[in-house]
Amino acid sequence: MRPEGAARLACLLLLAAAAAGHGGVQPLSRIAIHRARVALDAAAAVRASPELLGTKGEDTAWVNVEFVIPHPSDDDWIGVFSPSNFNASTCPGSHGSGPGPVICSAPIKYQVTNYSSDYGKSGKGALKFQLINQRQDFSFALFTGGLSNPKLIAVSNAIAFANPKAPVYPRLAQGKSWNEMTVTWTSGYDINEAYPFVEWGIKWSPPVRTAAGTVTFDRDSICGWRDPGFIHTAFLTDLWPNKEYYYKIGHMLPDGSVVWGKLSSFKAPPYPGQKSLQRVVIFGDMGKAERDGSNEYANYQPGSLNTTDTLIKDLDNIDIVFHIGDITYANGYISQWDQFTQQVEEITSRVPYMIASGNHERDWPNSGSYFNGTDSGGECGVLAETMYYTPTENRANYWYSTDYGMFRFCVADSEHDWREGTEQYKFIENCLATVDRKKQPWLIFIAHRVLGYSSGFFYGRDRSFAEPMSRQSLQKLWQKYRVDLAFYGHVHNYERTCPVYEEQCMSSEKSHYSGIMNGTIHVVVGGAGSHLSNFTIQVPAWSVYREMDYGFVKLTAFNYSSLLYEYKRSSDGKVYDSFTMHREYRDVLACVKDSCPPALKAT
Repeated sequence: MRPEGAARLACLLLLAAAAAGHGGVQPLSRIAIHRARVALDAAAAVRASPELLGTKGEDTAWVNVEFVIPHPSDDDWIGVFSPSNFNASTCPGSHGSGPGPVICSAPIKYQVTNYSSDYGKSGKGALKFQLINQRQDFSFALFTGGLSNPKLIAVSNAIAFANPKAPVYPRLAQGKSWNEMTVTWTSGYDINEAYPFVEWGIKWSPPVRTAAGTVTFDRDSICGWRDPGFIHTAFLTDLWPNKEYYYKIGHMLPDGSVVWGKLSSFKAPPYPGQKSLQRVVIFGDMGKAERDGSNEYANYQPGSLNTTDTLIKDLDNIDIVFHIGDITYANGYISQWDQFTQQVEEITSRVPYMIASGNHERDWPNSGSYFNGTDSGGECGVLAETMYYTPTENRANYWYSTDYGMFRFCVADSEHDWREGTEQYKFIENCLATVDRKKQPWLIFIAHRVLGYSSGFFYGRDRSFAEPMSRQSLQKLWQKYRVDLAFYGHVHNYERTCPVYEEQCMSSEKSHYSGIMNGTIHVVVGGAGSHLSNFTIQVPAWSVYREMDYGFVKLTAFNYSSLLYEYKRSSDGKVYDSFTMHREYRDVLACVKDSCPPALKAT
């Protein structure tokens, strides 16, 4: 075996082992593609139609796949491959010789053939697949032998989008200043082929064009290789607060013609301290799912589409979204990031979509992560920091602050050390200390792993109810700077605490808080899509409400004094837990336990 073939095989095996270590839940990790054998059968056939997709500029399309096999069995399946020629001769760095793997890439997704009626008797069937524009053509491969010992029987004709390189899936995010919006998107155009830009402006005014930067990464950066295309980001600056802007992404070709993306719009952020209606949605651990039922047996993120669709229905009443870690659960399968960006495009093209780093984005041995796990499948943060923009000072350190009107958000990176004396600890304190609470009264702390409180079964086993040394390091900051709410994902359920400090409830109220807030309310909101997590049997005294269901939180700030908190289920969008908060600026200044200087020690 050639050295590069051995490295590729080792990578595939490592990915499979990493996924298996977490219950084998990543659907594509169940396919032992490195064991695949080629045994083409002249009596078997696969046919895909239509052959040309997106003729009217669409970036998604439904494809009908018909197939026939002389000896059908229950373990036959159809895999979607891209590019269409997926044998070893097309692998980067390989010439297809030697005993290495003959199929060099995992499929994008798959379906079992016996979902087609009467397949077991006739050996004939048909399935529907939804494809998205992913820069390459596609083919459909018929396998027998199940997922553990796949044998390739037949391959379909190639099909493709009319322009595989077209700019797709715009993703908005706030820039480093409040009046800056960034637009990130994906295309197949290198900067040498076409110039990326955004055309944007206010209605009835002449639009302007802003150039975009272009980045990508190569196969040495990550395992589970598939060409990621090119990721472009433009910075739209000097925005007028709350003004609606229209924009289109585009690429200018050498002949002067332009390949356009879809027309969309966004509302510019309010300036820090602006008094206006401001609505924030927060959730974690959503992942992706397939609308065509592909990979159905894995049941990996069963609530993902419900959450996505419920948010889309209410999008006119949402101003900014925080997806706080475990974004796609791609686990090294790059194609899944394309699938996710398409799934949430209706959201990300309209409102800023801010992300945080989770274990499934970052963790990998010797990658610099605080945790030495294998949850990222070899991504090491590369995909998250490339596919989505965040206003970090250093993209490898995924912590940042962002202001939205009356809110200040301090977003931590739980995959890096947060303890006292570290660089991140200094950032957290500076973020909390520098906000003007008279103008931005609502101070929010965010991290992926639970650095506060959770009675999830995993955290409850040793009675710590959080990551080790998390509260010990951070609770004095939350108390000193009077953090209102702290949000976490990682645990796949919903839980809200009382205003708590040092494991003690500082208020007996549950539905309405007024006056001085004596502690911070901690919220686990990790039930946006992935398989749900159990709670401890015993309910801790600080746990006010907990639910093992899919959902998200919505915050509505009406003014400097009034905030509405709502937890909504993804299944119906209805409110199942809520409270109101009312307080004045003098209440923020008042002393609470351990929050005042020694000379003003609270009694």
